[in-house]
Amino acid sequence: MLLGELGVFASYAFAPLSLIVPLSAVSVIASAIIGIIFIKEKWKPKDFLRRYVLSFVGCGLAVVGTYLLVTFAPNSHEKMTGENVTRHLVSWPFLLYMLVEIILFCLLLYFYKEKNANNIVVILLLVALLGSMTVVTVKAVAGMLVLSIQGNLQLDYPIFYVMFVCMVATAVYQAAFLSQASQMYDSSLIASVGYILSTTIAITAGAIFYLDFIGEDVLHICMFALGCLIAFLGVFLITRNRKKPIPFEPYISMDAMPGMQNMHDKGMTVQPELKASFSYGALENNDNISEIYAPATLPVMQEEHGSRSASGVPYRVLEHTKKE
Repeated sequence: MLLGELGVFASYAFAPLSLIVPLSAVSVIASAIIGIIFIKEKWKPKDFLRRYVLSFVGCGLAVVGTYLLVTFAPNSHEKMTGENVTRHLVSWPFLLYMLVEIILFCLLLYFYKEKNANNIVVILLLVALLGSMTVVTVKAVAGMLVLSIQGNLQLDYPIFYVMFVCMVATAVYQAAFLSQASQMYDSSLIASVGYILSTTIAITAGAIFYLDFIGEDVLHICMFALGCLIAFLGVFLITRNRKKPIPFEPYISMDAMPGMQNMHDKGMTVQPELKASFSYGALENNDNISEIYAPATLPVMQEEHGSRSASGVPYRVLEHTKKE
């Protein structure tokens, strides 16, 4: 994972932001295929049709979308010198974008914290807004580091450290919101919705900050947008058909006990009622628990025998009824 993230970090220095961000669909495709091969889940033919066909269709759509993205995405980008980064940072389109993003982020954060708006779209929009700033700053930091390694030192510009601090801060808070979302929603749902929202907002931020689409014709822009939509649909189908985890059931299944007689004669599952306490076989009223667990005594009845001298048992044991 560390090597992969380092590779992604370095790639921002050599390609436009609008090209790199949507290519995260490749990781979704790879994880879907690797999961099927290495997890080796047991499945029946009918389960295969129900669970995996749409996933393979999603992989195909994601590959087609990725091909369109690579083919029609912007291919040229400027060197990330300190002067260029500073010029983009103070440009009025980006300042207007930052104003809108800050207002939207504050509104979403208010509804999330104060109004308990725990909808997945609200949380992942917060993640996406922070993520857009993360990728903008990552590209600036990576580009300036590469130029410094090549001999054109950029580390003496204050903008480098400003971008570095913003990159770390937004990444940390982005991870915090993602962690909160993972505690409330399924990971496959987070992957699909998060990919769509984060990619859309990150492309918008890159197009405004780095002017990725300046000079591109309308056909290339439309085909790029079509590739994004196809990749979005593919990722949605891949994550939509992943096996959902089995939820915890607060009762003991009689079928799961070897040698235990079934109590499903009428098709109804027998299970204890879950009320105040979470305990199996708990008694609702324990006032008479001493009587319940008192030693059982066997009733003895004397029998009249025809011959007193005959050897025999002077008593007999009565069978208890269910009530007794």
